[in-house]
Amino acid sequence: MKLATLKQGGPDGSLVVVSRDLSQYRKVGDIAPTLQAALDDWEVVSPKLQAVYQDLNDNRTGLPFDQTQCHSPLPRAYQWADGSAYLNHVELVRKARNSEVPESFYDDPLMYQGGSDGFIGPRDDIVASEAWGIDMEAEVAVITGKVSLGSTSKQAAEQIRLVMLVNDVSLRNLIPSELAKGFGFFQSKPASAFSPVAVTPDEITAWDNQAAKLYLPIQVHLNGELFGRPNAGEDMTFGFGQLIARAAKTRHLAVGTIIGSGTVSNKQDSLWGSSVEHGGVGYCCLAELRMYEAIEGKQQTPFMQDGDVVRIEMFDETGESIFGTIENTVKAI
Repeated sequence: MKLATLKQGGPDGSLVVVSRDLSQYRKVGDIAPTLQAALDDWEVVSPKLQAVYQDLNDNRTGLPFDQTQCHSPLPRAYQWADGSAYLNHVELVRKARNSEVPESFYDDPLMYQGGSDGFIGPRDDIVASEAWGIDMEAEVAVITGKVSLGSTSKQAAEQIRLVMLVNDVSLRNLIPSELAKGFGFFQSKPASAFSPVAVTPDEITAWDNQAAKLYLPIQVHLNGELFGRPNAGEDMTFGFGQLIARAAKTRHLAVGTIIGSGTVSNKQDSLWGSSVEHGGVGYCCLAELRMYEAIEGKQQTPFMQDGDVVRIEMFDETGESIFGTIENTVKAI
């Protein structure tokens, strides 16, 4: 089924069920007022929501669904942890500064804990200074049920409740000084934006339950031009089960924890062959393009400027949008 949160009611919005084609929705406040409330009682609530979803698709008796009225599915969450599952991205960062990737990175995924007290909506502005180096990062994310401390990857994957997309906004020019302090990201990772719709894995035919990966291209447009379309399942070194288990190694994860994949990145045959215009699958962030440019000694593409628009979406095998569209405009301060 497909769920969304409208900008109505309190800070956690109002939960609605959305039709498969994203054209209609139905209010379900009598079942669960918010997505967090639904997740907290998932075993009881989800069959009721599924029945509404089935009826909505069968009888087409909903209200018109307007993605611009949506919050991120969870407007705030108990926890947001982002991994780095695509080692091609990590390798490029290291290569650009002439350093090797530590061996441990290949069997122990990187992860940071982001701010989760408030996310921006899928159509909200990115408010930041151009001097901070504004960048988008197109990723896949999952929402979990309760994950016990020490869960295996298989046990962790069984707790995946919903899948969605995310624009994990990064302020690249603030990152080096923060990492140099040895205490991780903070100022360099402002509020992220998630797709209008969160979807149960059973609804996605390209979802691999065993690997806990989503094998479809994630499409990124920058100012109306196709910037990237790498496949989110390919070259994903660590599946979501592994990422969730990594997060739960020393702690229980609360119901409603969000885990991100990290920037989607595919290995490609040649440097400039990687861009869409040169026949490649392109990129999901500006930093990766700038890495290629640095390696080749070329002038680097600037980070996002005031008025720039990034659009992130994913389509199924029939060309239908699965999660709706993230479309964020930079509002420089």
